[in-house]
Amino acid sequence: MYLVEIYGRVRRAVLVDGRSQRAVAREFGISRDSVRKMLRYSVPPGYQRQQPIKRPKLDPLLGVIDAILAEDKTRPVKQRHTVKRIFERLKEEHGFSGGYSTVKNYVRGEQLRSREMFVPLVHPPGEAQVDFGEALVVIAGVEQKAHFLAMDLPHSDDCFVIAFPAETTEAFLEGHARAFEYFGAVPTRILYDNTKIAVARILPPQRRRPVAGDPVLGGEERTRTKAFLQLQSHYLFADKFGRPAKGNDKGKVEGLIGYARRNFMVPIPHFNSWEEFNAHLADQCRKRRERRLRGHSETIGERFERDLAAMLPLPAVPYEACEKVSTRVTSLSLVRYRGNDYSVPTPYGHREVLVKGYVHEVVIANGSKVIARHIRSYEREAVVYDPLHYLELLEQKTRALDQAAPLAGWQLPECFITLRRLLEARLNKHGSREYRAPSDRSSSLGWEYVQVLRLMETFSIKEVTCAIEDALLLGAISFDAVKHLLLCRIERRPPRLDMENYPHLPMAAVHMTQASDYMTLLMEVPA
Repeated sequence: MYLVEIYGRVRRAVLVDGRSQRAVAREFGISRDSVRKMLRYSVPPGYQRQQPIKRPKLDPLLGVIDAILAEDKTRPVKQRHTVKRIFERLKEEHGFSGGYSTVKNYVRGEQLRSREMFVPLVHPPGEAQVDFGEALVVIAGVEQKAHFLAMDLPHSDDCFVIAFPAETTEAFLEGHARAFEYFGAVPTRILYDNTKIAVARILPPQRRRPVAGDPVLGGEERTRTKAFLQLQSHYLFADKFGRPAKGNDKGKVEGLIGYARRNFMVPIPHFNSWEEFNAHLADQCRKRRERRLRGHSETIGERFERDLAAMLPLPAVPYEACEKVSTRVTSLSLVRYRGNDYSVPTPYGHREVLVKGYVHEVVIANGSKVIARHIRSYEREAVVYDPLHYLELLEQKTRALDQAAPLAGWQLPECFITLRRLLEARLNKHGSREYRAPSDRSSSLGWEYVQVLRLMETFSIKEVTCAIEDALLLGAISFDAVKHLLLCRIERRPPRLDMENYPHLPMAAVHMTQASDYMTLLMEVPA
């Protein structure tokens, strides 16, 4: 193909200088046909096929190739035919004798023709899109995967991002509650994918013509989960669901997830807690409101004002973002939630309880009374104990004191260990006891030490620790002395122990002072 420069020189020689086509062809060393072509076109026109490609060997097998490509659309992406595999099958099964490039050119053309095209959309104010994303983070020195919920307002491009340890129902609910609080209002309608947190079942499409404003794309009906219906009833927003496996139906929030991962979480974030990390994400979302995106004359914050005007007001009552599960306490005083066991006070054994699973906390209630609170564990088959829950039972079964699993690893101040050792030395019981009448239980080591521990059911560990230290300083080694000193410290009165009520404590002999005793102070000290 000749360069544009040659085109220009040949055209000028003939059309401007008036030279003949024969002379110009001889001068430039080209054919007269090329000269005539250059006179018709000011620039090289390029190759133009006049007739469709003829494939005499492949044309009879085009139906076979089309059937293979159509079937591949229903198969996993990693198990679809490559061009090489189609070429091999045509040779083995149909005796194809043509070349590989012939098959390749046809398959590539069909794949391009079958690629989906999209229509640009406009988004009315007040609507939102929601989805989850994933990223690596380091929380409290532990590298783990964060599951972050992103809510995007397509009209203004404003956003909210919050991260959780797992993509759970309670994370979904709390993410919505926190997002609505951040925006100061509730979107009128929210578009979701078909997450199992919100959709319990997708029903077959109804045989009817789609109507504008349908809550779903594609005509399928959804059975919502109980948790999602409760969230929707509280905030009164409408829902809309995309087609299965069609992320482009909610392309705005899909783009936001990638943006947040690249801009908010690179390099890998390091924070001491999830609260600090989420405070950082919220701050990044606020800073983003100052940006002016391509194609817009207003900032995100300025366009958000139109979103805010169209959105619903927040409910007067805050939403309790938790998963509620009814279950029964086991004989070990444990309640199972999401594969992990959590302890409750032993008096509630074998009773029906309600477990409220929050993102970072598990609350267990019996009736209207909260009986236990635990930090949420995301491990598998973990057992989370509160030692205080078992002290009342250990008071009756003191032989299990040294082997009680709930007390294993309980980090108590050193004074607790010293107190127990002195109790052993005084009573010579070594941590066990035989059956005794109630009036004689005060002489039992196990029962008495557990009684000291049970003070932490009412008082803080700091207050009990100070009382034990006072008792050790005074040499008053007993539960009664520790309790008395604890109450005196709290009530800010001097300790005064009536020894007649504690005959087992050693008595101190104090003589009455006589006036003549002071004369000893005047006696000379011998040299």
